[in-house]
Amino acid sequence: MRGRWQRLLMGVAMVGYGVSWAGNAGGSGRVLRSTALLQDQEPGLLIQSDSDLPDVFPKTPYEFRFHAQGGVPVLHWRLEKGALPAGLKIEDDGLLHGQTEKTGEFQVTVAVRDGGNPQQAVQKNFVLRVRSALAMNWKSAAHVNGSRIEGSVEVTNVTPNDMDLTFRVLAVAASNGRATAIGYQHFALRRGTIAMELPFGETLPFGGYVVHVDAVAVVTAKNLNYQEHLQSDQLRVTVGP
Repeated sequence: MRGRWQRLLMGVAMVGYGVSWAGNAGGSGRVLRSTALLQDQEPGLLIQSDSDLPDVFPKTPYEFRFHAQGGVPVLHWRLEKGALPAGLKIEDDGLLHGQTEKTGEFQVTVAVRDGGNPQQAVQKNFVLRVRSALAMNWKSAAHVNGSRIEGSVEVTNVTPNDMDLTFRVLAVAASNGRATAIGYQHFALRRGTIAMELPFGETLPFGGYVVHVDAVAVVTAKNLNYQEHLQSDQLRVTVGP
């Protein structure tokens, strides 16, 4: 009886290691088949990269490499669906690179296949956002206050670079096109600056004016230049100085 139990336990152990064992009460037995071990099987192919890709900034070189887990080398990547902004492309090795000038949000599907036989292939949806490197918006739109035209804007630098910013505001007379400076600043706009307020204003003679606001930012070390422009409707000063 003891020998029989030993043989049964041996059969269970061998099945656990991928071998099927058949035996009889008399103790004789034979190996019927051998099965592949789980650890020898190729793992399933899976794209690991997050669905939200790192932000892109206009005129700035961009590089991102997609990553996958499992599968049989070599992996081959491609754009399966959607369109990337002009200037960016995906290489066969999974490198997304280039530079673009078009801002916006782009939804794409990226696929990868491995070198197995048969091949494994998977795909995943991604969102790529091209953000304005320098953003400028009205905080308080240009308006008349007595004999003054005044207002303010907000500037934002979401890039990884500090910028040398020149901020200039001109009130252009409707009657003769003469431009009068009503605001000026020149300073370093630090990276990560969000919605910094820049006020402007000046007393002006009686008449109609259109306000032009310009911001020019330069990253000298990388030869990058960004510009933003805002323009008001025509404003009328009715109280003379």
